[in-house]
Amino acid sequence: MTGWDDLTGQEAAIALLRTAASDPASMTHAWLITGPPGSGRSNLAFAFATELLTAEPAAASTTAAQVSARTHPDLAVLATERVIISIDEVRQLVSQSQYSPSVAPYRVIIVEDADRMTERTSNVLLKALEEPPPRTVWILCAPSAADLIPTIRSRVRAVRLRVPSVREVADLLASRDGVDAELAERAAREAQSHIGMAHRLATDAEARERRARTLELALGVTSVSRAVLAAEQLVALATDDAKAFTAERETLEREAALRSLGLEPGGTVPPAMRGALKALEEDQKRRATRSVRDGIDRVLVDLLSLYRDLLLLQLDAGVELVNEAQRDRLEEVARSSTAEQSLAALGAIGQARRRVEGNTPPVLALEAMLITASGRVPALGSPA
Repeated sequence: MTGWDDLTGQEAAIALLRTAASDPASMTHAWLITGPPGSGRSNLAFAFATELLTAEPAAASTTAAQVSARTHPDLAVLATERVIISIDEVRQLVSQSQYSPSVAPYRVIIVEDADRMTERTSNVLLKALEEPPPRTVWILCAPSAADLIPTIRSRVRAVRLRVPSVREVADLLASRDGVDAELAERAAREAQSHIGMAHRLATDAEARERRARTLELALGVTSVSRAVLAAEQLVALATDDAKAFTAERETLEREAALRSLGLEPGGTVPPAMRGALKALEEDQKRRATRSVRDGIDRVLVDLLSLYRDLLLLQLDAGVELVNEAQRDRLEEVARSSTAEQSLAALGAIGQARRRVEGNTPPVLALEAMLITASGRVPALGSPA
């Protein structure tokens, strides 16, 4: 199994990159992989990097293992846990990009979430893209080309990923993870074809339970006081979900760090080595903050699917629901509310996402959204 096998519904992009990796005439020094969350941007970038770094077919499995572990000597990766990528991180990458590859045909540099660069930071990267060394390849990942400054967009070759279908994601879960076909399809639909989230819903019963609880809390809001209570509970659910998502990773990271220092997990850490672990803990705290923020956004995306389904039922559109498993409950709510209310709720959710992104306390953003969604106040046209 290769890195390409973890991608689904991206045959055109895979064919383009595999051709470029094997044909120098099709190759360029900078690529931009764009696509919606969960479409596989990073997976495609690392599969492409593996192909570029493989010096000969016999070494393919070794190269794949090194790329997977991020230990290949000719691979550099920038994947920030912060809200923005710092200028110092990019300067360090640019410095690394000037070296010739040591064992592979290329030196490959991957920047995940390249949309998190400020304009000043982007201009540092721009200089490296304007005068690239002959065997250095940059691979940038972002949701959209519009998220990068125009001068960078003009110096990269763009590869756009599409949203895979529910069936394609379900088939991947069934074949790769051994998930029951019915559960795989439900997870793929409720994740709205986000591959990572679909995997989580299919393999984690607690994640499915938290999602169902999220929808029920929103549907149960009938007053301002209930909106306030529901907002607090939704933030708590998002926080619990974020903790569950990062806990296992943090444990593995700490154990790996201890092993690299020659220590056993649970053992006493000598004072001279505590600085390294302290730095790891600070990185994990930053990641936890970002993870909670991402968890709030996942809650809001789930609520978008909820009110989208209600609107379709109210309009008698005859379209398959995202939350098909809750159809009976949704039909009950749809009969007691109007399409205008559902449209207002959708607008309020979009506004809440912008507010959270702008650092409004999540509980306040969710309170305002739920009050509007419940029909207690007029929705559209209110200031952000």
